[in-house]
Amino acid sequence: MSSYCDFAPDHPVHAYYHNQEYGFPVEDDQVLFERLILEINQAGLSWELMLKKRENFRAAYHGFDIARVAGYGEKDRTRLLNDAGIIRNRLKVDAAIENAKRILVLAEEHGSFAGWIAAQHPLPKEDWVKLFRKTFKFTGGEIVGEFLMSIGYLPGAHHEKCPTYRKIAGLKPAWMVAAKKTAAKKLGAGAGKAKKAKK
Repeated sequence: MSSYCDFAPDHPVHAYYHNQEYGFPVEDDQVLFERLILEINQAGLSWELMLKKRENFRAAYHGFDIARVAGYGEKDRTRLLNDAGIIRNRLKVDAAIENAKRILVLAEEHGSFAGWIAAQHPLPKEDWVKLFRKTFKFTGGEIVGEFLMSIGYLPGAHHEKCPTYRKIAGLKPAWMVAAKKTAAKKLGAGAGKAKKAKK
């Protein structure tokens, strides 16, 4: 079965995202918000379409300025629903505005959206999905999984032979750090059991 790494590195639309963004750790709240909005809008559509419309989304949502989007009223909602350059779906537009408001609340409590995400880690995917569904609008399993993979909190963005995988490994994404800690604990527990068995 082919993977993203098999065709994306040299693809005219996917290359930059695959080689420079997908799976890389992200700490900038506006980038996180952008990624979340794009993942939500991708539901039922293709990621290639999102990448093609990315600049349109950026312009429509004022550079993904979280505070500004949180302040959108009916005039902005109408503007977005009439913008042919993005996805004109009322549920997705409403989710962007509502999620911006919720991110501002989380940022007050944790210093930033990135801080809130870091405070929850590590969690298995199913718990991440439950948390996001409870916290945000329009965040199903596929959206949450892709969002977290794209920012380095869940594994699976690249296969191990992909050059980008090695580049990301050097940046120590959250999922990799957690996996190493888990492996070290298991190794330590195994050594402890071996010592007891010798006594």
